[in-house]
This record gives sequence, C-alpha cells and structure tokens, in this order.
Amino acid sequence: MGISALTPPTRPEDTVESLLEFPDNRLLIELCGEFDRNLAQIEHQMGVHILRRGNRLAVIGEKAAREQASAVLRALYARLEAGRGVAAGDVDAALRMGRPMPDRPMAEGEQIEMFSAGGMELRTRKKPIEPRTEAQKAYVANLFQHELGFGIGPAGTGKTYLAVAVGVTMLISGAVEKIILSRPAVEAGERLGFLPGDMKEKVDPYMQPLYDALNDFLPQKQVQKLMEDKRIEIAPLAFMRGRTLSNAFVVLDEAQNATTMQMKMFLTRLGQGSRMVVTGDRTQVDLPRGVPSGLQDAERILKGVKGVSFNYFNAKDVVRHPLVARIITAYEASEGDTGA
Repeated sequence: MGISALTPPTRPEDTVESLLEFPDNRLLIELCGEFDRNLAQIEHQMGVHILRRGNRLAVIGEKAAREQASAVLRALYARLEAGRGVAAGDVDAALRMGRPMPDRPMAEGEQIEMFSAGGMELRTRKKPIEPRTEAQKAYVANLFQHELGFGIGPAGTGKTYLAVAVGVTMLISGAVEKIILSRPAVEAGERLGFLPGDMKEKVDPYMQPLYDALNDFLPQKQVQKLMEDKRIEIAPLAFMRGRTLSNAFVVLDEAQNATTMQMKMFLTRLGQGSRMVVTGDRTQVDLPRGVPSGLQDAERILKGVKGVSFNYFNAKDVVRHPLVARIITAYEASEGDTGA
C-alpha cells in the first residue's frame, strides 16, 4: 500500500520530473479518471504536465507546481485506498485546499472528524460533505465553535448548503433536537394573501432552496417524517416572532432581505442549547428602496461580540460551475468601474 516518489538525479533542476508510483493499477485508473480527465484538470490548474508510465505518473514542471501537484495526486490516491470515489468536485477540493484528504473511511456513527492533516468532513445520512476551500473550512469550524455565525458572500459559495449540512450533522448526533430553516418572503410582499392554496403552499416556493439542501443530506421519507414530528421546520422569517428557539439549529437564509427590526427579532429568538446561522449576499438586496438591510446593520453592530463569528466568501470560493465565479468577478469589476 502507499505511494513512493522517485526523482531522477541526472536532470537539471528546471527540467526535473517527479515520479509517483501507485501499487494498485485499478485505483490508478480511477485516479486518472475517464479519458484522463482528472489528470487534465490537475494539469490545467497547476501548470504541470503528467505522463503515465505503467503504474507510475511522471509530473513535469517547475519545482513548486510539481510538488503541489504530486501532493494532490497522493491525497486523491489515499482517498481511493480508503474506499471512496474521486469525482471532479473532489479533485477541485484537493486543488483548492492544497493538503492531504482523509486516508480512512468514516467510522459508523461518526459525525464530524478533524484529521491530523487539517481536513474536515461532515457525515450526513446520504453522503459525506467536505469543505472545498479554506474559507469554507473556517466557516464550518466556526459554526461548531460559536453560538451565532454569519456567512456573507456571493451565490454559489456554499453558505447555506454547508450550514444545513452542519445542522443535519448536529441533529443526527443528538447535539440539537430540531432544525429550523427560515427565509424572508420578500418577493411575496403584501400579495402573499392573494396567492392560491394554504399558507404552506403560498410560502413553499420561497423555501425551495432549503428543501433542496435537506433532500441532499437526508432520505426524502426521513425528511417528511422529521417535518411531521416538528423536528425539522421550514418557515418564513415572519413566523419566528414570539418564539423562543431552544435546543435547535436555526438558519436564516437570504438575510440581506430582512429589515433591521426583523433581524433583531430573529436574533433574539436564540434559546438555551441552540445555534444560529445567518447567511446572505450584500449585493442581492431586494428590499424596497430606502429600507436598510438588517444583515448590514447586524454586521456593523455585532462585530466583536463574544460568541459571534463572521465568515466572508468571494468569487474564489464559488463551487458551482467555474463560469459562475467568472460572472461574479466580472460584475464586481463593473461595479468598481462605475463606483457602484
């Protein structure tokens, strides 16, 4: 088991290639990916050239890039040795994080594991979830360490997705008794009462991203049962008024669309044994003109308050299609040019 690295001593430094030996040829095939797409992804990101020679991979390039690409290949092979697959997202995560991934399977019932190499994994009922950027890793760590956490940044950076994953992890482990997910139904406004159906049917379209996240982590039948038992609640922000949320993991999504009074109302619902997460994107405010965003006010007022953490994301943390990151960067540049 394991990988050996051999560096031919006869080449000059600028043309040295690192040879990585992989004992299991079947795993090596999985490491390379269909039509060597995993290798191509590493080559493109790291600026190296990778050649396959039997059960070895030759990594050719400048020393720093060669060493980092070799580390990524070792980490992905260790992942395969542990019985876990390697998809494009896993390669992307290894490239972003720049350190070894877990080298063993998760033990039965284990909910979150901090690995000696600094990795992190959330265990949900359907699949393990791993932060894919340093910002995501710091965010997840803060959600476990602080009673109130803020995740602020553009779409596609995993703010809500990871928050729900942490909530499911805590629910499964018994750290909390319920999960409460909420969003301001700003788009509905005063028209909510005129929409067809009962209240659930009226607000469900605004809550759909939260349902999508839950269904990614838990079997649908289990989600339905937990909702019937009130151990998972999904409700508009307005429904939080007057409640004390104890022993719960509470997420407020799209918080930039909460007013200052709504934000204060929400934050003061925090009860004993609970955790709260507030996520939002300051560039996507849908409130009427002249109405300040409660997210921006909370950010200003709560900075430095003990027990409160703030994590920020940017285009580099986007884990959707790579084009999304480029779109966000282009818009940011345009706003800077216009002074917006």
